[in-house]
Amino acid sequence: MKEVKFYIRILLSLIIVIIIFQQSYAQVKDSLELYTPYTKVAVSPGSTVNYKIDVINNGSVTRNENIIISNIQNSWTSSLTAGGLNIKKLAILPGEKKTVDLKVEVPFTVRKGNYTFYAKAGESASLPLTINVSSAGSNETELTCDQKNMEGTPKSNFSFRAVLKNKTASKQQYALMASPPRGWTVAIKPNYKQATSTEVEANGTKDITYDIEPSATVKAGTYKIPVKVVSGTTSAELEFEVVITGTYEMSFHTPSGLLSARMTAGDEKKVEMVVKNTGSALLENIEISASKPKNWEATFQPEKIEKLEPGKSETIIATIKADKKAIPGDYVTRFTAKNPEINETLSFRVMVKTPVLMGWLGILIILVALGAVAFLFKKYGRR
Repeated sequence: MKEVKFYIRILLSLIIVIIIFQQSYAQVKDSLELYTPYTKVAVSPGSTVNYKIDVINNGSVTRNENIIISNIQNSWTSSLTAGGLNIKKLAILPGEKKTVDLKVEVPFTVRKGNYTFYAKAGESASLPLTINVSSAGSNETELTCDQKNMEGTPKSNFSFRAVLKNKTASKQQYALMASPPRGWTVAIKPNYKQATSTEVEANGTKDITYDIEPSATVKAGTYKIPVKVVSGTTSAELEFEVVITGTYEMSFHTPSGLLSARMTAGDEKKVEMVVKNTGSALLENIEISASKPKNWEATFQPEKIEKLEPGKSETIIATIKADKKAIPGDYVTRFTAKNPEINETLSFRVMVKTPVLMGWLGILIILVALGAVAFLFKKYGRR
């Protein structure tokens, strides 16, 4: 009897140990949990769905398990990444979680309906995910550009790189169009060769470069350049933005190009000069000045140009007055038109000649001298 009781106790002990082991094993086995907040989403064909999935270890031991995506459609593309790496297996410390990124690409040629697949970790952790494709197929074209805004001067060339994506189920022939501002030019280059049309395979892409050159007379400002691709069944549009910054350029010259004059000492001479804004920015407060010979005078009408729009010009009348005691010869006066942004200089040469009165006076002096010599020769010559 005692032996029977002994064996019964051993058997009960074994049963208890087995139960405890099974419970511990079940606890370890079921300790992994997968979580993402959005388990069912609705998208259109050709879309990309991105999930962030938390892998949580609720157990008391470290888990190092395979992580996979199962039951996904053959024509669909999926990838699991973390830290920029493709993930196949994951180790999680007790009480911690790791986050992985799941990317699912829905093809363009797909039927409308619900598609369910599973994210799995280890043998027991499974998370069902459903994508509802809201419409069958696709009849869309996409034209995108990462950099749609550029800035430069009127002399800059702007090159935009766009991607044309045919999201339909058939090959498309696209006409390529652009509507630049008047005076601007746009060269459209699919695959870097200038053309007015291009062909894109079903579900395919093509790089298109738009080389934009502003008008030679463009002013500072912001300009929109709409571009468009059109096929028989679909189209797409995009708008580029070009910001033209002002350039400060100015020409300073005489209307005839003549940069010299003749005058006598003490006389005045009027010189017509032209200031032209050859840049793209407004020029303000342009002052006119002169660097002149000593004791000469120079005045201007007007002395200051308040505002000068791009492409516009203003006439300046300079009055030069020579020194009364100026001896005959060449004199240079340098005129300057300037504001805080730019300055231009114009050199003007003045040849001072002998006054007519002084010429006749010189002749008279010579005649008097000759007469005096003749008188003296006549009076004293015979002695």
